[in-house]
Amino acid sequence: MDFSLTAEERQIRDTVRSFVEKEVMPLEPEVLRNEREGRPGLEPDVLRELRAKARKSGFWGINTPEEYGGAALGPIMSAIIAMEIGRTFVPFSFGGSADNILYAGTDEQKQRYLIPTIEGERRSCFAITEPGAGSDARNIRARATRDGNEWIINGEKTFITGGNEADFVMVFALAEEHGVTCFLVDRDMGWTSEPIPTMGQWGPASLVFQDVRVPEENILGELGKGFELAMQWIGQGRYMIPARAIGSAERMLQMAVDYAKIRKSMGRTISEYQAIQWMIADSQVEIEAAKWLTLYAAWRVSQGMDARHASSIAKLNGAVMANQVVDRVLQIHGGMGYTKELPVERWYRELRLLRIFEGTDEIQRRTIARNLIKGHAKLGLIGE
Repeated sequence: MDFSLTAEERQIRDTVRSFVEKEVMPLEPEVLRNEREGRPGLEPDVLRELRAKARKSGFWGINTPEEYGGAALGPIMSAIIAMEIGRTFVPFSFGGSADNILYAGTDEQKQRYLIPTIEGERRSCFAITEPGAGSDARNIRARATRDGNEWIINGEKTFITGGNEADFVMVFALAEEHGVTCFLVDRDMGWTSEPIPTMGQWGPASLVFQDVRVPEENILGELGKGFELAMQWIGQGRYMIPARAIGSAERMLQMAVDYAKIRKSMGRTISEYQAIQWMIADSQVEIEAAKWLTLYAAWRVSQGMDARHASSIAKLNGAVMANQVVDRVLQIHGGMGYTKELPVERWYRELRLLRIFEGTDEIQRRTIARNLIKGHAKLGLIGE
C-alpha cells in the first residue's frame, strides 16, 4: 500500500494551507470580535472577496464536474482540503459548489437552480428535519396537496442549515398517496424562516410553509422518490465532517504543545509533567486514527464502492475525537483556555455540534451495529 501523495496532490495541499494561513487565519480576531458584539462571524462581502481570491488561485468547485467549471478533484483531495480549512475557525469554504441532488434536475431546473448556485448567484438549503422528528428522517408530516398543475405545501421544518439566508429550498413533503417528494421552492413563493440561536456559529433556521403553491415542474427527481434523493444528499460526504475536525484538532494540539513548553508551574514547564504528556500523546494517536478512517471512507467513494459503513465509522470516531482533543487542549491551557481571549473555547462550542448533526453518535452506532448484525458489513476484510 502506498500512503504517499503525488507531487500534484502535495502541491494542492500546500497551496491550500498557504492560502488559509495568509488569507483566512488573519481574520480570526475579527471573527472573535464580531461574535462578542453579536454580529455574524464574517460579513458577506468579506466572504465573497475571499472566495474570489481563492478562485483566482484555481480553487473553485472542488467537487464540481469540469463541465460546470469545477475542479473535480475527487473525494480524497476534497477530504485533505477540508482538513486544511479546518485549521481555522473562520467560517470559510471554497465557492463553486452546489448540492449533489441538484444534478438530478431537468435541464430547465439546472439553468434556474444548479448553475446559479455554483456561480454563487443563488443560495440553497436542504429541508427534511421536522420538529419532534430529529434523526428520524422518515417521520415527515409536511404535506403537499395537488391542485391542478400545482402543489400546495403545508408544514414546518427545523434546524435547517442556511435556511435564513437561502433564496430557495429543497423541501421534502408527503405528496398525497405518492409518498415523500422533493420540491424546489423559491422564497418568493411564500415560505418564511426564523433563525434559531445556538451556542456556536452554526445558524440554523425554522422554515414555515403555509399554503405555499409550487408548480408541477418544480418537483426534483420523480414524484414519490424524494426519500431516495434525501439519502443521497445526507450520505454524499459524511466523511467530510470528520475531515474538517481533524484540521481543527491538529491546530489545537499544536497550540497545546507550544503553550506547554512555555507555561511554568512549580518551577518547571508543564510539558515536563507526565499528566500533560499523556494528554498530548493520546490526542495525537486519536487524530491519526481519525485521519486514516476518514481517508479510507473517501477512498471507497473514489473507487465507486459502497462507503456508507466506512463513513459512519469515520463520522462517529472523528466527532468523538474532536471533542476529546478540544477538552484536553482547554485543560492544558487552564483558566486562559476558558476565556474568550483564546479561540479554544470557541472551538469547544463549535465541535460539540459534530456529535449531533448529520446523524448523532447514537444513530451512527445504531447504523454500524445493524450493518454487522444483518451482514451488510463483514469483519476482517480490507478493500472489499
